[in-house]
Amino acid sequence: MELLRAGRGDHALRTAALLRRSHPADKELQLAGLLQDIGRMLRPGDGARHAVLAAQALRPLLGERVARLVRLQAPAPAAGGAGLPGEDAEAVAALRQAREAAGASGPDAGVLEDWRGLLELVAAGSCRAGNATGPLGSPRGPVSGTR
Repeated sequence: MELLRAGRGDHALRTAALLRRSHPADKELQLAGLLQDIGRMLRPGDGARHAVLAAQALRPLLGERVARLVRLQAPAPAAGGAGLPGEDAEAVAALRQAREAAGASGPDAGVLEDWRGLLELVAAGSCRAGNATGPLGSPRGPVSGTR
């Protein structure tokens, strides 16, 4: 949350809000919209690899699908999105469309704190699903309330 606050991502908030409206059941897609630019905050100036860096940081925290969507939403130099798996292709297209639409000023996207509960919910599910390492690659202990 602190990293997201530091980034002051109104564009990311608008992207996530648009995805919340268009895909209300797909929480991971919504979070991918919120977190799409986190790689730029992790390593400013490394624009060519920001999506890969974001995916690497997010995978242990929020699971494979959020990481994959964040990685794939960046425009590919040659492929342009061709060859993506079916479900991912639709989700990535929705993510890219919401990202573009968020560039125009629109309705109030809320505040970052509105997303805390969803971040915690998906992180808890990711931990239960078997992500055994923490965000820096260190082993995770049991999540409180799961044992």
